[in-house]
Amino acid sequence: MSSATVETRPRQQNPVGWLWRHFREFRRTRPFWGGLLAMIAGVPILYFPYAHLSFGGLTIAMSTTAGAGSLIIGVLMIILGVTAWFQPAVRVFGGIATILLTLVSIPVSNLAGFGMALLPGLIGGGLMVSWAPLPEPKAESVKGRRVRRAEKAGDDAVAESVATAETATAETATAAGETATARIAEAAEAPTAKLPAQGGPEEPAAAEPAAEAAVPQQGGAGDQEEAR
Repeated sequence: MSSATVETRPRQQNPVGWLWRHFREFRRTRPFWGGLLAMIAGVPILYFPYAHLSFGGLTIAMSTTAGAGSLIIGVLMIILGVTAWFQPAVRVFGGIATILLTLVSIPVSNLAGFGMALLPGLIGGGLMVSWAPLPEPKAESVKGRRVRRAEKAGDDAVAESVATAETATAETATAAGETATARIAEAAEAPTAKLPAQGGPEEPAAAEPAAEAAVPQQGGAGDQEEAR
């Protein structure tokens, strides 16, 4: 069996690197930090009205009528954070709603969860409103797309072969262009052959001076005869 027919062994990918690469792509294409802060802000608003806090053996319960409002506000803020992750198109609405719910939670939900949800809610809402998608990349060449796909697949050998093939094609096209240019230059420098028809009408004009020169010779011979 030759080396050309042997099946290539699949290259093992690092699962940690694969997860990190996909997480980075996920984070860059949506208001990730704004949604995360909105969900973090909803937790203390939702937790404290239904928690039993102990201070030195003293149990404090805050399960009052404000608990229903805290439950609604906390759940809505968590839902808005998740929506900003998976539906970036509604990021402006989600950010404004997060800021308003955070401000409403100050009188309704124990000063916004004892102040623990105030800053995360306001900052998260502002990040969601101000986030914008990355600009579209410019149209790249076929060579760039092939090399990029090969690099993403983790196959450096394929990327190198594609780059080598594209370079050879470019060199061949350049050589063909130089050859054509040289041929055009040689054809331009070659002398132009004179057509026979161009010299035909000009020949009688050259014969007239010869006839005029013969006339004085004839007159000179007649004078000599008369002198004799």
